[in-house]
Amino acid sequence: MSDKPPPYPEQQPPPGAYPQPGFAPQQPGYPQPPGYPQQPGYPVQPAPYPAANQPGFSSSNTTTIITQQPQVTHIVATGYHEAPVATTCPRCHASVVTATSYVSGTLTWLACLGLCVIGCDAGCCLIPFCLDSMKDVIHVCPACGTQVGVYRRM
Repeated sequence: MSDKPPPYPEQQPPPGAYPQPGFAPQQPGYPQPPGYPQQPGYPVQPAPYPAANQPGFSSSNTTTIITQQPQVTHIVATGYHEAPVATTCPRCHASVVTATSYVSGTLTWLACLGLCVIGCDAGCCLIPFCLDSMKDVIHVCPACGTQVGVYRRM
């Protein structure tokens, strides 16, 4: 019972129907390799694309790099007010929010003079110098210290 049964005669290929051992069967649509015998029923057709080892193959890859400028959104200061403003510094070109400081301006001095005229010259005329709402506002770049703008009350 250890003997294998003999193969059926229809399973054995007729002699010369297949290529010699060591050759792979040809795929439809691809050319015959050199030295490979022509098989009946498989016409030789050119390959749709050149293979990597054939002369028509180009191994150069093209890489496209798309560079996009960053979009900087900031508030364009049409006028300066008491509050800090987001703007671009004209000196260091940084997008910053301005730092503010208060200085005595025309309104402060006129208010002091007006208080002196109505009789508040015993020290009450100095009250406008203590109120930030009576002073001018200077906007300064916090990065480089450049004066960016001034809000004058008068």
